Amino acid sequence: MGLRPDSWIRAQALAGMIEPFAPDCPRGVVSYGVSAYGYDMRVADEFKVFTNVFSTVVDPKVFAEQSFVDMTSEQCIIPPNSFALARSLEYFRIPRDILCLVIGKSTYARAGIIVNVTPLEPEWEGYVTIEISNTTPLPVKIYANEGIAQVLFMSADDVCTVSYRDKKGKYQNQTGIWLPRVE
Repeated sequence: MGLRPDSWIRAQALAGMIEPFAPDCPRGVVSYGVSAYGYDMRVADEFKVFTNVFSTVVDPKVFAEQSFVDMTSEQCIIPPNSFALARSLEYFRIPRDILCLVIGKSTYARAGIIVNVTPLEPEWEGYVTIEISNTTPLPVKIYANEGIAQVLFMSADDVCTVSYRDKKGKYQNQTGIWLPRVE
């Protein structure tokens, strides 16, 4: 496995791998767009912020809707020691010979935010569901339509035997913020 240079990323994006594609980023925002070996994806303006108002137990097998508050906003305040789900602004179509790892951006990491996303497997496609944890004892602000995490592209010498599409993965073709599924 290796990393792909920005010229490859630009060519793939033009071929429809990343939509909408942002080649460059304006100043004064949390950066997004093409990096040397990856792409800094943006967070959309849709959030599910966890709340303990109803004292529910978070169960990934039976997810209670009252565990969170839905919101659409240009900014999301994540309470202290809390958590939110969001989605990427970009829609991804991962080629069969590529695996993507997604890691948080240093701007948010330095503010106590941990971004978690599982790997984007070969032939997975959809909007990325993003897990955002506030590890601080203070509220933290997240800015919609700005960078949230970096997608690193790793290429394989050979295409995989079984892709995410072949497995009929349960998170294929995500259209919004998808909650945990056990099938």
